[in-house]
Amino acid sequence: MSAGLPPNAKTLVGIGDDAAVLATPDGRVVATTDFLLEGRHFRRDWSSAADVGHKAAARSLADCAAMGAEPSALLVALAAPPDLPVSWAQELTEGLAAECARAGASVIGGDTARADSVLLAVTGLGDLGGRKPVLRSGARPGDVVAVAGPLGPAAAGLALLMAGLSSEPLVREHLRPAPPYDAGPEAAVLGATALIDVSDGLLADLGHVADASGVQIRLASDRLRPERELLAAARKISERTGSPSRPAPAPTPADALAQEWVLTGGEDHSLVATFPPGTRLPPRWRVLGEVGPGQGVLVDDVQPRTGALGWDHFAGGR
Repeated sequence: MSAGLPPNAKTLVGIGDDAAVLATPDGRVVATTDFLLEGRHFRRDWSSAADVGHKAAARSLADCAAMGAEPSALLVALAAPPDLPVSWAQELTEGLAAECARAGASVIGGDTARADSVLLAVTGLGDLGGRKPVLRSGARPGDVVAVAGPLGPAAAGLALLMAGLSSEPLVREHLRPAPPYDAGPEAAVLGATALIDVSDGLLADLGHVADASGVQIRLASDRLRPERELLAAARKISERTGSPSRPAPAPTPADALAQEWVLTGGEDHSLVATFPPGTRLPPRWRVLGEVGPGQGVLVDDVQPRTGALGWDHFAGGR
């Protein structure tokens, strides 16, 4: 696997020694860890090994970007069954390397072990470039809330897979999310007061910001309208008749389903930030609402219903 994971300029000592050595010009290292579990975060009958590699890298690299850091490196521990084909591991390596390259990072080490199913533990490292980290706790009343990247495609892709519509284009958005890594450092330079990636769902993740900052976040529904592709996917799922082996779910209006993906879908790993009022934002940052006094997250001044906020890691679902 190491042959398929080339170092980059930030790697002083790479794979092959007891530990790697990474250049840290800033003197501080942003660090994060994620699990990717077979049957929980991916299925091998749905995802290729390259898909799993892309997703495993994206989850941790996006967390680094969400601190305002430039992603620099990954450490990857892989546990797998003894009958896992070597070709699967090689393809996994290709996916990891490709996503790292997109972020300007590299895999600098890791470990392997035997397990009953595939498990990846990925540690992401990032460089702040001399800037202060952008925390969840800095949002203030009067700030604007803006997002860089899409909302909903990953959830739509999962829903399409579950409905047996695996050939639909949005499926790729679930299998291979493409976070806007450079938007994290960009937000920091622009003076972002708080920053987070959308992994659990927009409402849930902004809820983390609201709680940490002691503020209320007010979103406007007219700025959260689903894109055309989401509406088309929702219609296909709503019209799906099902089969004896896969009964169709209760009908859901397509517009409402697409809106749910936007608000609670998660796993797009887009970046959401709060900025001081009057900040001139580049075009890719779309303003969604504002920060005010109070607590929680409102959409058009209404509290979303309980249980619809997004992914709960400990409860095991939405």
